[in-house]
Amino acid sequence: MPIVVDTHTHVYPPSYITRKSPLSPSAITNTSLVLKSRDTIPKIRTFPGDSTPRLIILPNEDSPSNPSTSHGRPIGPSYSSISHKIAFMNTHHITASVLSLANPWLDFLSPSESPSAAHLINDDISSMCTAYPGRLFFFATLPLSAGAGACVAEVRRLKESGNKWVRGVVLGTGGMGAGLDDEKMDGVWKVLEELGWTVFLHPHYGLPSGVYGPRAGEYGHVLSLSMGFPMETTIAVARMFLSGVFDRYTKLQFLLAHSGGTLPFLAGRLESCIVHDAYLKNLGKLEERRDIWDVLKTNILLDAVVYSGVGLRAAAEASGWDRVLFGTDHPFFPPLDKEGEEEKQWLSVITNYKAISDAFDGDKEKSVAILGGNAVRLLKLEVKA
Repeated sequence: MPIVVDTHTHVYPPSYITRKSPLSPSAITNTSLVLKSRDTIPKIRTFPGDSTPRLIILPNEDSPSNPSTSHGRPIGPSYSSISHKIAFMNTHHITASVLSLANPWLDFLSPSESPSAAHLINDDISSMCTAYPGRLFFFATLPLSAGAGACVAEVRRLKESGNKWVRGVVLGTGGMGAGLDDEKMDGVWKVLEELGWTVFLHPHYGLPSGVYGPRAGEYGHVLSLSMGFPMETTIAVARMFLSGVFDRYTKLQFLLAHSGGTLPFLAGRLESCIVHDAYLKNLGKLEERRDIWDVLKTNILLDAVVYSGVGLRAAAEASGWDRVLFGTDHPFFPPLDKEGEEEKQWLSVITNYKAISDAFDGDKEKSVAILGGNAVRLLKLEVKA
């Protein structure tokens, strides 16, 4: 059995959901972080006639005008219990996982709250990794609302403490509020490039609800997750590319969720629109520039959470099969039948395994690399097989 590394797997540590961390009881002094104590999104609540806790995290998800999503999704122990994570890994033959706090991260906290919250969350997840050495690693959470200085300080704290498990950071597309092409992000890019840490970029905000039309409320979460999330990622990376982030930080590495959204498919159109844009030409921005294909093959890693061989082949063609990394998106997309969910094979995971088989049928080298070899090499993982 080859080494399998899950690079797209989330956790909400208990301190994020219900209580302060026993590791750092003084790290946070208010209840803004604890989802069960909040009245606004993100929050966890129950509804009349149903005692099951429901997680509500997406923008406008609780709107009465959208009854198919207004109750969010049921949240069970798989969202926060590391023993459930390990059970899931064992069931699906996953050797190691690189954990990340799930969206919306700390985006909803004030600048005064987010630095201590990032400290708390990162130490909590690190302790999970310590309990399972060689099986768990993590992408750290940053206090983006507090600005670049606070983010750099948290990165430096983790590095200087000698943390053995951290391999980069997880970010949403909003950055500090103005997106990832915001020049205020440059201090963050600089330190991450310096340390060789990977940025796991994950969507959360989607597209404006109006694009889904007046019948969107009949379609559950399907349009926002299948279309909104991938387009959000695509647009965020296109903005970074257009603003010159990858020209200024040529060694910066991004791992894009969901195989980069639609970027592998639309990269050629993006490039063509750039070289035919008179405004950019008049500004001199078409001279001595890197093209999108160079960036894709140099700065961009893509996860394999795309659920089809067709999509996976596009990802491998865009960035190279040696830069595509397996993922599951656990604990999201569980079996709709919740009974024994950790013991049974998840359709979402089976589908991603099948996508690799379909895309590279008979090519063992590429399949083994995408399943785990690429992650071990690129993220410098010392896994416990």
